[in-house]
Amino acid sequence: MTLKGNTIYLRALEPEDLEFIYAIENDENIWEVSNTQTPYSKFLIRQYLENAHQDIYEAKQLRLAICKTDSNETIGLIDLFEFDPKNNRAGIGIVIQNDANRGKGYGKEALSLVIDFSFQQLQLHQLFANIGVDNVSSLNLFAIFGFQKIGIKKDWILVHNSYQDEAVFQLINPNH
Repeated sequence: MTLKGNTIYLRALEPEDLEFIYAIENDENIWEVSNTQTPYSKFLIRQYLENAHQDIYEAKQLRLAICKTDSNETIGLIDLFEFDPKNNRAGIGIVIQNDANRGKGYGKEALSLVIDFSFQQLQLHQLFANIGVDNVSSLNLFAIFGFQKIGIKKDWILVHNSYQDEAVFQLINPNH
């Protein structure tokens, strides 16, 4: 599966993504946004990639690589998670790996593609996102698309021995 935008495209994960995913999953600087608490081994990531052929209905998630159109460089990941076909909803999360690729519109374009895919192809009624209240970049990104804050989970994330709140955002499909 490939979703194409102007400057990026989204594609299914491949075995060749092992090193990239290993680097992201083991980057302690982004553990707070990915709810990771311990490092992942290459063995576990390889097993995950071997099962990545499952569709969203089997796996209850869809993880796509964000790649630059001009260079084919993989720069991030975007996920649909906690896919719930009975209630037509899923969580959505995104990470751009390096600071050099942030703030250039890649995340915005990726989020737009996945929202469209979710609402048009999967016919989801809603998407939700969990975002730390200090993650200003993500708060602003999701606001662009009309995600509404529906609640705050107090002291939800432990970051550097300090608890932080996490906001829950929701986007309802306007065509449902």
